[in-house]
Amino acid sequence: MTIAGILPYIQVVLSVLVVGCVLLQQTGASIGGAFGGDNFSAGYHTRRGSEKYLFYATIALGALLALSSFLALVIQ
Repeated sequence: MTIAGILPYIQVVLSVLVVGCVLLQQTGASIGGAFGGDNFSAGYHTRRGSEKYLFYATIALGALLALSSFLALVIQ
């Protein structure tokens, strides 16, 4: 089995993991912040503990998903 045959399965697993990481993250932003409301506390939030590792895992998995998508584009 070549990398072109395995790559779609890798992308599915990575995309499920990225969605899971994003959904597990907590947010302190209210709905007013999304529409330009005064929400200063959400911008100065310090991540600690598992929230910090989940944030970094989301970034790493997103980068791996982008890299695998680019690789699939180049291979085919």
